[in-house]
Amino acid sequence: MTSDWSGADRFVIDQLIRPMANLYRIQADGIPVAFVRQKRMAIKEDIRFYADEGQTRELFRIKARSLMEINSRYDVTTPEGERIGVLGKVFGKSLFRSTWSIMAADEREVAIAKERSVSVALLRRAAELVVDFIPIPFHFTIDAPDGGAHLGDMNRRVGFRDTYDLDLSGDTGRTIDRRLAVALGIALDALQSR
Repeated sequence: MTSDWSGADRFVIDQLIRPMANLYRIQADGIPVAFVRQKRMAIKEDIRFYADEGQTRELFRIKARSLMEINSRYDVTTPEGERIGVLGKVFGKSLFRSTWSIMAADEREVAIAKERSVSVALLRRAAELVVDFIPIPFHFTIDAPDGGAHLGDMNRRVGFRDTYDLDLSGDTGRTIDRRLAVALGIALDALQSR
């Protein structure tokens, strides 16, 4: 992992096709900074972030608090278990367009991520009812709580491979820990349809 991880504002997250696991590569300024492994068919989510593709040094992880999906909360922690922050799917607001709460380690909400377009969100849900996999691009805005400042965007590129651009250049005050933001990017792909 490069030393400028906390200083980066723009990331590319792309899924690497592998049997038995979802693997992702995260780049900052074109340089790989982390690799992510998510076991498929896991009963309780435990997603690990590593400094290298060989998975020799763990950086942090996402762990589900429970098996239930309604108002799911996911702790983002160091390998030693120290909490970096919390990601929470907001059930009521997610009925029409997916909404996630981004919280600091003390569970104070620091940002909200929500699908930009209600119509695209509804189209995506309808398509998922018919066919399990139709690559409909979705885009999220990341804003400060209570309608505050625009902090960034997460955009899925058009194509069959899952590739996302995460841009936090609006977060000049470093409101969101970059590890938590990248964890959100993985959650939006890996946990979105849950």
